[in-house]
Order: sequence, then structure tokens, then C-alpha cells
Amino acid sequence: MAAEKPEQDSDAIRWDKIRAGDASAFDAFYRENLASLQRFLRILTRTTQAAEDVTQETFVQMWRSPNGFESGRGSLRAYLFGIGRKRAAEWRRKQGATSEARLAAEPVATENNEAATAINDAFGRLCAEQQSLLWLREVEGQSYAELAEILDIPVGTVRSRLFAAREELRRIWHVAPGETRNKS
Repeated sequence: MAAEKPEQDSDAIRWDKIRAGDASAFDAFYRENLASLQRFLRILTRTTQAAEDVTQETFVQMWRSPNGFESGRGSLRAYLFGIGRKRAAEWRRKQGATSEARLAAEPVATENNEAATAINDAFGRLCAEQQSLLWLREVEGQSYAELAEILDIPVGTVRSRLFAAREELRRIWHVAPGETRNKS
């Protein structure tokens, strides 16, 4: 068996400190990951307020019930994003289908320029699963293994879903403005 990576070693040490109630270790982890987790959850919840709430619930869960992380399975950051993804899914189930139109109405904040608007529009047309997968891979730089852990799916499935998401984004990008995409 190969030796653990240095990142896994430091994650294991950090996790041991968090489990022991070391508030400074948890605070450092919180500060390092707050903004990126919130951006990720913003995609899943489609509202800024919900993303902030789910982010806090995720960190509170991690602090109050520090269990489940295994450094040999992936990074502590991937574990955090996995908890966040599950909390966001719970939040969306509680919201129900009646709020779907309202959730889709709040755009992701971007710069006020034409290119950013076009990108935001194309990205917004992807389903939430494709948005989150592309965001985690392309913006947050998560590895395929980390994505597999976060999404609780095999690496091969990550690869195929990522390919499909990129193809769908490419297809949407090439649809002329004003045309609607065919949902099948």
C-alpha cells in the first residue's frame, strides 16, 4: 500500500485536533474553506441566503459531531463539501417543487459586463448537478477522487458526468440568444 500524501497526513492531524475540541484548528479550517463552500452551496441552493444558512449548518454539524472523516479516503476539504452537498439536498427537499421557479430566478452575481452575463446565463441553464460538478472541478480545482468523495459516486461516474456537463455547456453556449434549449 502506498504511503499517505502529506496533505492527508496534515488533514488527519487537523481532524484529530478538531475532534479533540481544538477551536483554533477548527477556526483555521473554517476560514480557509468558508468562501469556497459558500460559493458551491450557492449553486446548489440557488439563493445567497440559503447558501449562507447551509454553510453555517455544515460547519456546525462538523464541529458538534466530528465523526465520519477518514483521511485515507480523501481530503478533509472534500469531506466538508460532501457534508455541504448533503445539507443542500436536504434544504432543497424541504423547499419543495413550488419554490423551484423562485429559486431559478436569483442570478449568480457577476461583473457587469456582456461576457460575464453570457457565461452566467449559459451556466445557469445547466441543471444543479452539472453546475456543482463543473464548479467544483473547474473553479475550486477538486480532483476526480475528491469529486467522487463529495458526490459519493465512483471516479468513473465522475468522469462521465463531467464530460456530459461540459458537452451540455458547449451545446448551450452555441444556442443562439433568444432560443430555448430542448429539455428531454
